Amino acid sequence: MNIADYLERKRVEVDHFLDSVAPPAAVPPTTLHESLRYSLMAGGKRVRPILTIAAAEALGQTPPGLMAVACSLELIHTYSLIHDDLPSMDNDDFRRGKPTNHKVYGEAMAILAGDALLTMAFDIISRPDLMKGCDPVRQIHIIQELALGSGNVGMVGGQVFDIQAENQDIDLPTLQNIHKHKTGMLIRAAVRMGAIAAGASDRQLDDMTGYAEDIGLAFQIADDVLNVTGTREELGKNPNTDAERGKKTYPTFYGVDGAKQLADDCVTRAINRLASFGPSADPLRDLARYITARKN
Repeated sequence: MNIADYLERKRVEVDHFLDSVAPPAAVPPTTLHESLRYSLMAGGKRVRPILTIAAAEALGQTPPGLMAVACSLELIHTYSLIHDDLPSMDNDDFRRGKPTNHKVYGEAMAILAGDALLTMAFDIISRPDLMKGCDPVRQIHIIQELALGSGNVGMVGGQVFDIQAENQDIDLPTLQNIHKHKTGMLIRAAVRMGAIAAGASDRQLDDMTGYAEDIGLAFQIADDVLNVTGTREELGKNPNTDAERGKKTYPTFYGVDGAKQLADDCVTRAINRLASFGPSADPLRDLARYITARKN
């Protein structure tokens, strides 16, 4: 399988669905809708929704409501990027090669756009028209997974730990805890939500959860390495921002080469977790490899 072709095909499907559920910019409140669409439709890899789709496909299923389930994760992810870029957080000027949302629409509108995207995520996975045919018990489980992955015990909690660690002499277990929550929990939710939608058995869900936790760590390590080695043209944002903010990262503890090896080891473990799945899980295997090979 050509992973580049697979990613592009799924990205187009995700973008089409996101465009269909996002309010048109001409609908009041127009500035809010323009602002949220500015960030939502700015491109991006769409890794989280694609992981959801690939997890369901690994079980031989395209269950009802799968695209809504997948795209709820991109709505959450985009809201988190808008808020992370704010002056009170990471204070970034560029995202995906464009000025960040608050640079274009101001801080207040950026906050509100993020708020709107967060609530839209839960709207689309609870709408009868978009989730028609989904088993109600599975649907509730999916909503719970999204809440856990994105909230105070997941992504938001991780951002709190990250802010508190700035300019602090943290140890490696503290760094691991930050990224388990800030990055890992939403990736974990993405894979689990796809598996749950497809009716995974307990054993299958356990295997996919282990896979997701391994690639979540690999993804963060790769991000840390790219922050050191990448260019603004490659990343679509300024490099070396972690060091400027006094943040310790995996290259701080392992060096760039050691961090790359650690990420590769995570990918190997992740692929091994899928040993009980057949060729239908090849996209998940190739996605794991892609995570450490990417340039942004």
